[in-house]
Amino acid sequence: MAAAATTPTGQSASRGRIDKRQAILDAAFVVFARRGYAQAGVQEIAEVAGVAKPTIYNHLNDKETLFRHTLAAVSDAVLAENLAVVERLRNPGEDLRATLEDVAYRLIRSCCTEQSRSLRWLTYGQVAQFPDLMDVVVSRTSDQLGDALADRLARLSLSGHLRASDPATAAEQFLVLITGPMEGRTRLGTRKVSTAEMHTVAAAAVDTFLRAYGTPENP
Repeated sequence: MAAAATTPTGQSASRGRIDKRQAILDAAFVVFARRGYAQAGVQEIAEVAGVAKPTIYNHLNDKETLFRHTLAAVSDAVLAENLAVVERLRNPGEDLRATLEDVAYRLIRSCCTEQSRSLRWLTYGQVAQFPDLMDVVVSRTSDQLGDALADRLARLSLSGHLRASDPATAAEQFLVLITGPMEGRTRLGTRKVSTAEMHTVAAAAVDTFLRAYGTPENP
């Protein structure tokens, strides 16, 4: 028996449900970031989302489920932004150092956004109550970013832009070279840093990275 075709009305209803769910998740992140998990109220989230309180329960059951889905959704958004940055390495051009510095700077800038900082704070703040959330967030952000970066670095090695090495290790070290200094400079995300500081960290990270992985053509 052939499946019934989806009507325009049905498509509209489905799209509306998806949009409403996204509005709830967006509002939840705003409120959780502002109040913290314990102090955040579902009623306030409903007001920010522009929906009735029961609508949130219809979509996401309870506050804990809402929190988990919110952090997962924001993690995916942060990852998508960072993956787009790493794609710059697909065609690095003639000046590999400049391209790597641009990638490092953009990753640093992404790490310093209000969204990224709030995601880290919420994850760290609830690690005792929801320890598994650390794995959820890290697997959706750092782990997948590391895999994508390793793939790009492996291709740069094959093309002769970088010396042969373990790409996973190279990617891990590249990311540590930019995130490590920024954790200190931002005081774990509690202090804003200037664009100049971001560029300084990016340049230093790439200089160290190329000393280890560069070729005579790309020192």
